[in-house]
Amino acid sequence: MSEVTEVSDSSTESSSRGNPPDDAAFKRLVKRGLARPDLVVSGDEAIEALIDVDPTPEAIEQLRLRLAEHGVTLDDAVPVAEEIDALDDADTVGDVEEVVIIAHDPLLDDLEDDDLVERRMRARFRPSTKGTMRLNSQSGGTSDPVRMYMREIGRVSLLTGPEEVVLAKQIERGTAASERLADLAAEGLLDALEPAERTQLKRLARKGEDAKAELTQANLRLVVSIAKRYAGGGAMQLLDLIQEGNLGLMRAVEKFDWTKGFKFSTYATWWIRQAITRAIADQARTIRIPVHMMEAINKQIRVSREMTQQLEREPTDEELASRLEYPVEKVRELKRFAIDPLSLDSPLREGEDSSLSDIIEDHRLETPADAATRHMLNEAIEEALDELNDRERELLRMRFGLDDGQPRTLEEVGRQFGVTRERIRQIETKTLAKLRNPQHSQRLRDYFEVD
Repeated sequence: MSEVTEVSDSSTESSSRGNPPDDAAFKRLVKRGLARPDLVVSGDEAIEALIDVDPTPEAIEQLRLRLAEHGVTLDDAVPVAEEIDALDDADTVGDVEEVVIIAHDPLLDDLEDDDLVERRMRARFRPSTKGTMRLNSQSGGTSDPVRMYMREIGRVSLLTGPEEVVLAKQIERGTAASERLADLAAEGLLDALEPAERTQLKRLARKGEDAKAELTQANLRLVVSIAKRYAGGGAMQLLDLIQEGNLGLMRAVEKFDWTKGFKFSTYATWWIRQAITRAIADQARTIRIPVHMMEAINKQIRVSREMTQQLEREPTDEELASRLEYPVEKVRELKRFAIDPLSLDSPLREGEDSSLSDIIEDHRLETPADAATRHMLNEAIEEALDELNDRERELLRMRFGLDDGQPRTLEEVGRQFGVTRERIRQIETKTLAKLRNPQHSQRLRDYFEVD
């Protein structure tokens, strides 16, 4: 535990170098790394410490340095290359996209590198009519949305490093042009701008948006390969995870700084991981449980399974608490938190109309026995009131609110009958005495006897 204590001691100095990761999550990350023989934590685990921080290169490097201070190594390698290649099979890419190759042309030798790469990219993304026809004919009969999505994103080839830089530069120039147009419009100077310059700014802004779309589309398979690694827990559907990962990819496209020298896919992976991890934490459960509590719940479930195999029975709360070094109350609390909420509309059995709400007792409602008793009591009260004259019966109805549940005061009843409140009190006393007569009260006494 001494190593973990040191984590918080060095956090102040590390925090001054940029956006710091969450200290509690960082402490858990260090404990996890120190518990392993190789002292290594993965990028998927590290993203929990950056879940509320933009995963910029500076933040990632700061996290790496802080972990190194405690002897832990960050392995942020992304083992997705094989999965990406697996998507490029004959079902998704080979029979769908016809890639156009530009042969060497002496006329291209005078072009700048960026212009040459851009020319090749336009050819690369040019759709093939023949490929599209094959796609339509092959996917026409499929009803699997995941497979259809895979086929669609497989039509776009992966980018090389120079192509990513070209797109990033276009995005940079497009963003600057959009900001200038917005500033001029806000100041009312847009109409005063030279038509040629205004046209040029709009062209750059449009080109930047197109570059964003191309960079995003070319990396959609990266999102799928990462999302598939989070789909096994059953917390969210694969398509939902892909959608959240796509939002992270779009953020990465906006934040990507090509001058840092990073390959875009390496940078985007952190944003995609963060978006998916955050979505699982926020949306997977009806009631959100903090990340550190989910970690404790998962640990308790894992230890409980191990003890069940060892003891050949379910461990008691006391035995779990002893193994986990938790208080017994915390073990019970974690068990309560681990219970998944169920919808009252969920069917009891497949193919039946009955739902869970049909068998759940609602303590706010009367039981059938209580409802029957109340109905019989009302009938008995009406029978007793029938023994009185009209004035006595109406007086008691108003005084005790028998009709509308609103009891009236002596003065209010007196005004209604046109007599004094004292006279109403006298009539009430006389009427109640009449009802207490055993001849009238016996039918009511059975409902109020206490065992």
